[in-house]
Amino acid sequence: MRILITGAAGFVGFHLSKSMLNKENEVVGIDNLNDYYETNLKTTRLDILKKMDGFTFHKIDLKDKANVDAIFEKYKPEYVVNLAAQAGVRYSIEKPYVYVDSNLVGFMNILEACRHFPVKHLLYASSSSVYGGNKEVPFSTNHNVDHPVSLYAATKKSNELMAHVYSHLYGIPTTGLRFFTVYGPYGRPDMAYFSFTKNILNGKPIKVFNHGKMERDFTYIDDIVEGVEKLIPMAPQASSNWSEKEDDLSTSFAPYKIYNIGNNNPIPLMRFINALETALGKEAEKIYMDMQPGDVMRTYADVSDLERDIKFRPSTSIEVGIKKFVDWYKEYYQV
Repeated sequence: MRILITGAAGFVGFHLSKSMLNKENEVVGIDNLNDYYETNLKTTRLDILKKMDGFTFHKIDLKDKANVDAIFEKYKPEYVVNLAAQAGVRYSIEKPYVYVDSNLVGFMNILEACRHFPVKHLLYASSSSVYGGNKEVPFSTNHNVDHPVSLYAATKKSNELMAHVYSHLYGIPTTGLRFFTVYGPYGRPDMAYFSFTKNILNGKPIKVFNHGKMERDFTYIDDIVEGVEKLIPMAPQASSNWSEKEDDLSTSFAPYKIYNIGNNNPIPLMRFINALETALGKEAEKIYMDMQPGDVMRTYADVSDLERDIKFRPSTSIEVGIKKFVDWYKEYYQV
C-alpha cells in the first residue's frame, strides 16, 4: 500500500514508518522538524528511514495548505496516518498558539486534502488526555470526554470532532487513536522516563510530582505500532441505524471510529521509577513535589473494542519495556 505518514521523524511516526517499510509498503513521510526537542534525534530517525527502500520524505509544515495539497496531488496516498502534532501538556500552557497552528490548522489541512484527494482511510493520533478530569476507570471510548484539563487535550478532542464532520459530510472513513503514555527507544526527550534516565545517570535528582501518587497506563512503542498497523485496513463503515442511546459513542452513523491504544494496566509512578532504577543499576535521588497544572492522577485504557475488532491488546510489561529503552539509551548516548 502507499501510505502517507505525517510526523514521520517523530517518535511514533518513525517506528510506524520503519515497520511499514519492512513489510514492503511505500511510505511518504512529512515532518517540519521543529525544535520542540533536540533535532538531532529527529534527524537520526530520519536518516534510518532514508536508507530504507520505499521511503520518500518532504520537509513541510501542515499549516502550509498549498504544500500539503501538493503532496496529496503528487503521491495520491491510499491511506493517511496523521501523527504530526504539537505534543506535551505543560508546553500547551506556555505556548498555546503553537497548538492551534499545528493541531487545529494543520489537521484541518489534512482533512481538506483527504476530501479533495480521496483516501481509503484516515487514521489520526488523539490522546488519553481527552479524558481530562474523568473519574470513572478504566477510561472507555464510550465515556463523555467534555472536561479537558489542558489545551493540548482540548485540541485532540477537537480533532475527533473535526474528523467526524468530514466523515459525515464527505464520507471519509476516519479512525481516532487515543494513545496512552507511549514510551520506548528513540522516544521523546521531553517525557518523564527520558529525563529521569538522563538525571539518574548524571547523578542529578528527579522531580516526583504529586509525591508519587499517580498512575499511568504506560504503553510500549511496539504495541502502539502493531495496533495501528492492524487498524489501517479496517476502515470504519457508516451505520444508518446508529443510535446514541443504544450504540457505542465511539462509533457513528458516519464512517467514524475511536479506539484506545493502551496497556490496560495502570502502573504506579513509584513502580515505574523502581523499574528504571533496576534497569540502570542506580538509585534515583528524588524530590517530591505537588501536582503540576494540567496533569491528571491516573490514566487507564479500556481496550475491549480493540480486542474485539482486531484481536489485539498491548501487553509489554513496564519492566521489559523500560529495560529495552535503557539499553537503547546507553548505546545511543554512549553512556
